[in-house]
Amino acid sequence: MRTKVHFLTFDEVFSALRSLAFDVKEVPGVANEILVRKDGAGAILAHAAARSEKKVPQVAVTWVERPGFLVGGEVATLLDRGYQKFWKSSRLEVPATADSLQAVHRFAEELREVIGEPSLYNESLGTTSDSYLYDRVKGRDLPLAERPTPAWELPPKTT
Repeated sequence: MRTKVHFLTFDEVFSALRSLAFDVKEVPGVANEILVRKDGAGAILAHAAARSEKKVPQVAVTWVERPGFLVGGEVATLLDRGYQKFWKSSRLEVPATADSLQAVHRFAEELREVIGEPSLYNESLGTTSDSYLYDRVKGRDLPLAERPTPAWELPPKTT
């Protein structure tokens, strides 16, 4: 016999988070957004839009800001420069340490478990970056005509 899955409501999600020692506060100056913090990591969640036309059960909250490390009081995104990872906020950019990456990974896994979001294989292996800025891939998201000429296609220098 099939078991029935119980999806938590918006209020049940936040009471469960509080019972698991998450710090849950409203984002100042923004309606319906909640800052969730624990062990130096944080994420911003919001009430998921109700889809009355579909009868499919859904998760009660949605990501506004993915899990990241708290830098200067805000949730920073993970930036991968090829040689090192950095936490980038609107004001600061600091190198990511192994401890900060592990804290965000633990935080994200625990938060996904509570809100009922599936855990993806590549994310369960470790922390994934929000953006990649390697030298070789710089500009690859531009249209073909606007991309810079790669170094291996430049004419040889004569001296």
